[in-house]
Amino acid sequence: MIALACQSGCLAAPAGSIDDTYLQLPLLEVEPLIDGDIGAEEWAAAGTMDGRFIQFTPAFGEASSFRTVVRYAQTESSLYFAFECFDPEMPRISAALTKRDADLERDDSVAVLLDSFLDRRSAYAFYVNPIATQLDGRITNNGQTIDTSWDAAWRSETKRYADRWTIEIEIPFSILKYSNKSPAEWGIKLSRSITRKRERTFWPTAGKSPFRVSDFGVIAGVIPPAQPDRWTFIPYALASVAEGNVDIEIGGDIRWRPSSRIGADLTFNPDFALVEANVEIINLTRFELQIPEKRPFFLEGNELYKQDIQQFYSRRIGDIDLGAKSSGRIDRTEFSLIATSEKLDDPLALGSFRADYGIIRLQHGLSRGSSFGIVAADRRFRGDHAGSVGLDSNIFVTEQLNVAAQFMRVHGPKAEGGLAWSVRPSWNTPTTQFDIAYVNLDEGILEDFNAVGFLQDDNRKELDSNFRHQFWFKSGKLEKFEPVLKYNRYWSQSGELRSWEAQAQWFLTFRSGWEFAGEYVEDFKLFEKEFRNDRVIFAVAWDGRDGRFLSAKAGSGRNFDSDFKVYGANLRWPLGDHFRLSYDFTWLDYEPNSTIPSSKIHVFEALYSFHANLYAKLLFQTNSAIDKENVQALWVWRFKPPFGSLQLAYQRGTSARGEVSEQGDSFFTKFSWVF
Repeated sequence: MIALACQSGCLAAPAGSIDDTYLQLPLLEVEPLIDGDIGAEEWAAAGTMDGRFIQFTPAFGEASSFRTVVRYAQTESSLYFAFECFDPEMPRISAALTKRDADLERDDSVAVLLDSFLDRRSAYAFYVNPIATQLDGRITNNGQTIDTSWDAAWRSETKRYADRWTIEIEIPFSILKYSNKSPAEWGIKLSRSITRKRERTFWPTAGKSPFRVSDFGVIAGVIPPAQPDRWTFIPYALASVAEGNVDIEIGGDIRWRPSSRIGADLTFNPDFALVEANVEIINLTRFELQIPEKRPFFLEGNELYKQDIQQFYSRRIGDIDLGAKSSGRIDRTEFSLIATSEKLDDPLALGSFRADYGIIRLQHGLSRGSSFGIVAADRRFRGDHAGSVGLDSNIFVTEQLNVAAQFMRVHGPKAEGGLAWSVRPSWNTPTTQFDIAYVNLDEGILEDFNAVGFLQDDNRKELDSNFRHQFWFKSGKLEKFEPVLKYNRYWSQSGELRSWEAQAQWFLTFRSGWEFAGEYVEDFKLFEKEFRNDRVIFAVAWDGRDGRFLSAKAGSGRNFDSDFKVYGANLRWPLGDHFRLSYDFTWLDYEPNSTIPSSKIHVFEALYSFHANLYAKLLFQTNSAIDKENVQALWVWRFKPPFGSLQLAYQRGTSARGEVSEQGDSFFTKFSWVF
């Protein structure tokens, strides 16, 4: 889609049989060879499902346009799946994404979703495209939260033929947390995306939402190990050279699995050496933007902390020396416990002092995929405690109606027990999404809440609404029309109107690949004085639906007493299966007498993938407003993916978002292993 914004209990069945929602998992004596070639002998004893995929889009509830055959089985150590994806026009399949954890639903792809506790609210997700690029993640809150930052070691390989593409997948039990019952029933959902037809298909049902875990089918007869591998050690070493200075760091993570339900992690000098740059963007607001977490220590169980009012934001914790964490499940209750510390500068005193952090998360499952939970987050710094303690719930009243709510008390030297709470009912169907939220934030809680959490503002009584509907057309040149309406309004606790914003967007998609979009925004802001802001943006794009994409946008408006014009362009272009080019341009041009500087941002990336786990990348980005130029050249070999790797890199200028490029040439190499 065009980007417009400037910121961005079942009865047993015979082995291998199937009904509309049920699979029986056979046990193989010999594991299949994962090479993409679905050999008749090695898969002979597997279960088979043929042609039962149902469309979610564009024709909800109808059978898939193309045939898909799925085979499924297990050994003592792993689950196995093989897909045959038939396609009468194989040259038109999309296989453009080579970066792990990219949005593979933009490509032709298949997916296996597993609810390993059959709790009807959480699951693992495993996606693969035709060139074996992987995406993995965790689903929580009955499909309302999708977290792709979770990574694990699993295998997949693909092959292409004249009339189909095939894939074999191995998912080790050792990377999953699961019930200790054996044999067990797990929840399962299978998916296939066909990009050029905008088709997303699922088994056993499309459901009201693609990731609604309570709609999953059942795979029975799962016989996982009673005790998975107990220990994993992931050490790393980093050597860097910058301006003649040599720096060497070592650290690592130790992972312990005392049972199939519970895991514990200990980190020493956790790996901050991931070199993915934070790409420059335009921010038209006066509020802080979130930066994604990249340290492996904080990613396990991170999906449990996805809240409307985010009580734990791991990037608040800086360069820690040591940390411990445990996560897992006891009966119907998921938990996550984190304890760590860092040296933190005190702006009111000379020197640094130790800051200790403790975070507790409990989430108990209810019926219909609903849940009820608690989060306690605290930082102890120079004798003072700051953070929040709160309750949250996510209740599915009907298949369409969901109500999420939070209530918390903020503690700290300035918050003095201030409160924050919210309630958000939402209505979701396959074509319509509507939610309306009310948020109340007491005055003075911002600084203490943000000792551990993420809050952009306080002193608010806020009303927020969002509406989106998709009109799909079965014939004619027009394929889809999608209007989007948003309205936000908030007052101070004393009743003074501080802001309102009305936003309308529309998207037109044609079968030829052309797309048109528009956005109109009017808003009012009260800061040091009253401001009236507005913007109008139009965009056009061509999507080849095979990875090739071109777009351009232009608009104008007024932002905090300054008139501006905005222009943008975007290119994504694959060259064969291995080489990818991308370019993004944004020009925010303020009037000459404005106090706000104009900004031109260029981001160019060239990526060559020898295969899914060996690639080289060149990145160049500039931001004229802060005189930034950043160059990165990176070579990565993941020999034991995703954690065991060798990286070599050159960088000039900083890759940190919003910072001036004062850094000169630097080189580094990072080596990490998995035991």
